[in-house]
Amino acid sequence: MNSVASVRLASLTDAEDLSRLNQEFNGGIKRPPAKIIERLNINRNELIAVAEISGKIVGFGCAQSFYSFCYEEPYGEITELYVEEAARRKGIAIAIISCLEENLIERGVKSMKVLTGRRNNAAIRTYEHCNYIKDDEQMLKKRLED
Repeated sequence: MNSVASVRLASLTDAEDLSRLNQEFNGGIKRPPAKIIERLNINRNELIAVAEISGKIVGFGCAQSFYSFCYEEPYGEITELYVEEAARRKGIAIAIISCLEENLIERGVKSMKVLTGRRNNAAIRTYEHCNYIKDDEQMLKKRLED
């Protein structure tokens, strides 16, 4: 396991770092820290874990818990996972996944899923290392216009 970074749930004071890391991960227009704080305050289904080395946040992961009338128990989904390139291969992604899973278990989640690119071999290996298995589901997407 990782001995270099500490991993914890994000706080409002992490908004600037989350904005920076999200920009590196997703590109596009940088999310203003104020918008990140707004989301942290209103989205109670989302968990955000951050990894920190020597006071600097170097990675984050996001997970959601979902409830449906169709199922007895909530289920979880890891929606984002990113570690700065210089901090990779140190077990940080695995530690972030573990932190998210532990917190989702506290919410009653017993089943998890994650979506990642078919060719994102590093991510696939990381998730498989954490005992995630590939299944035969197919994701379909649609953008709803404003």
